[in-house]
Parts: sequence; structure tokens; C-alpha cells
Amino acid sequence: MELFATKGYEATTVDEIAAAAGVARRTFFRHFRSKEEAIFPDHDDTLVRAEAVLNAAPAHEHPLDTVCRGIKEVMRMYAAHPDISVARYRLTREVPTLREAEIASVARYERLFTRYLLGHFDERAHADDANDDPLLAEVAASAVVTAHNHVLRRWLRADGRGDVEAQLDHAFAIVRKTFGTGIGAGRSTAARPAATTPATVSPHGEVLVTVARTDAPLEEVMRTIEEALKER
Repeated sequence: MELFATKGYEATTVDEIAAAAGVARRTFFRHFRSKEEAIFPDHDDTLVRAEAVLNAAPAHEHPLDTVCRGIKEVMRMYAAHPDISVARYRLTREVPTLREAEIASVARYERLFTRYLLGHFDERAHADDANDDPLLAEVAASAVVTAHNHVLRRWLRADGRGDVEAQLDHAFAIVRKTFGTGIGAGRSTAARPAATTPATVSPHGEVLVTVARTDAPLEEVMRTIEEALKER
């Protein structure tokens, strides 16, 4: 990182990195395939740790909470060396190839979490619309990763200052509230198309009673009432 800061990323060679580290060129290539890979040395191990969190999850834990705990391993990787993480963040903003490598790493986490969430739907609870499972799993996994990355970038832009754990928990609470239904115990009514029960009118015309689902749009409820009134 010191070489990149002083000479620039493109101008820095592998030979110079190896010399600064006090190792031979071939030793460098035993650890990294390129200088790009040397910028992100911990993602492989972090992915393994995140997967271990998923595999060891207690049976009672909501799967979305498990995924949130899993991606915290990424934040811990960055928080372990704030100065290096901040410098790396600034560098990736300037070098397109590093940005592409970062995007590829994010995609690996999303695939891992999508597979996990897809395996935690209750098929018997929603057999009629099970084709939505891959969509819901992918959207929920993406939401967790996006929330994490939003907090991470904000923390890095603040030079690694602030209670990042509390910020993460707040972001995950929003994701859990938005996407928590449909995973684990079967889909709730909120995941099905909203519908209302037909309205009924008393024979004397003084009282109109209608029953609507709590997740039905207001305009649909009003339309049901209007149609019931027209029938009288």
C-alpha cells in the first residue's frame, strides 16, 4: 500500500513489491497470482468463515439473521486493520481493475447467501408459488450484502471511525423487517397477492360492513366498498 501511495498502482511492479517485502518474485507468486490479488488477500479466508457461520447456525435462528451474522465476518476483516482498509478503499475508487475485483468478491458472498436462504423455505407451506423461491432468496441475500456494503463504505469514508457494529445492526434490522417473511417458516400472507373479502350490506341499507386483509392496498379496499354500494 505504501508503494501504491507513493508510485501509483499502475507504476508499481511485482518485483518492487517483493523487494519491499524482502522476498523473491517467485515467493510472491506462490501467495498471489497478481498484484490485484495482493490488494484483497483475505477474501478467500473470510468467505470460508462466513460459510462456517451458516453451517453452524442453531436450528431456532431465523435464516436471515444467520446470513447477517455471516457477512459480519467481512466487516471484521476490514475493521481489523482500519488504516489499510481505508487506503485500499481509496485505491479501489481510482483503479477500475481493482473495482472489478471487488465487485467479483461481492458476487461470491451473494451466491453463498442465496444458496443458503433458498434451502430454508418451507415448501409445504407455499407449494402453489414455490417458483418464487429463487427470486426471494436472491433478493434477500442481495439486500443483506447491499446493507452491509452501504455501512462499510460510510465507515471507510469516515476514515474507519464510528461504531460500525451498531450501524450494521440498524441496517440489518431494516432488511429483516422488509424481507424476513417467506423464509424459514413459510411465506406469510404479505407475500401473496393482496385480496379482500366481498363486502356485505345489511338488508335495511343503514350499515355497510366490509372485511379486508391488512395488506390490501387502500384503493382496493375502497373499490370493494364502492362496488358493494352500487349493488344496493
